[in-house]
Amino acid sequence: MTNIIAADIGGTNARFARASLDARGVPTLGTVRKYKVADYPSLQACWAAFAEDEAASGDGDLPDAVSIAFATAIGREVIKLTNSSWVVRADTLADDLGVRTVKLVNDFEAVAHAVSRLPDENLPLLFGEDRPFPRDGGVTILGPGTGLGVAMIAYDNGHPHVIATEGGHLDFAPLDQLEEKILAYLRDKFLRVSTERIVSGPGLNYIYKAMATIGHDRVMLMEDPELWQAALEDSDPFARAALERFCLCYGSVAGDLALAHGPHAVVLAGGLTQRMRDFLPHSGFHTRFRAKGRFESLMASVPIRMAIHDEIGLFGAAAAFREQEA
Repeated sequence: MTNIIAADIGGTNARFARASLDARGVPTLGTVRKYKVADYPSLQACWAAFAEDEAASGDGDLPDAVSIAFATAIGREVIKLTNSSWVVRADTLADDLGVRTVKLVNDFEAVAHAVSRLPDENLPLLFGEDRPFPRDGGVTILGPGTGLGVAMIAYDNGHPHVIATEGGHLDFAPLDQLEEKILAYLRDKFLRVSTERIVSGPGLNYIYKAMATIGHDRVMLMEDPELWQAALEDSDPFARAALERFCLCYGSVAGDLALAHGPHAVVLAGGLTQRMRDFLPHSGFHTRFRAKGRFESLMASVPIRMAIHDEIGLFGAAAAFREQEA
């Protein structure tokens, strides 16, 4: 049994937990501790708060190995979180945290590691044919959060190889006149409009405000959490309309990525996707996913599953560490 600390560092929250990995690399997580990234000036300061909380719990010394999933691209000496002010130096991080070993992965790379180890009951089918992951070929993993996370599992003779991507930063491609106008609205703010400007947690608010501006409608301005709640509960018709449009865009993007990676299977992941579990099957998501011209019949058959796990980022970060050790 290998014991480590798993960490999942997003643009909004940082999560930490002790993790034990069995011989097959399947993690078991201990108590999960969550901290607001904005409340701490650096990862080291947040880690110190976690270490203090762990010491107060009486669980003993921390393991000297940590696997960290970051919401940004990995591979550079200096890591800047995409949606946070934290900056991390990879070459000094082990010393900064006071540990022997540090494994760094992209946040959705970690999610893909988790998907490769989740049991079938944690991967319910939403759309398409109910068939297993391919023995050879690509599986697309994506999900909206603070940004849009995208990763790929490339299966080779049944063995999964996880590949990190920055697919959320592809250009947004509108498919009708309303989306053309939403794109024009966002270009005034950002010049270049990536997919995650729309298909992400904050993206719902951009859609909401854009649609109100385009239609000259008066709407109540809401913070992102309040807007998501209103949209999912259907307590605000305009918020609900924005969510419908969000799902259309989500389906389009998922279909494009599936074509790019190989249309074998897609897994939707993350907390926002889980909150939409009852809404997605009745939205336009799958209509847009399938709408790929000559490939429509093929796209209709692609299995689209949802990854169900309360702490999939931590679970995946721990699994990624075991993959490296293997």
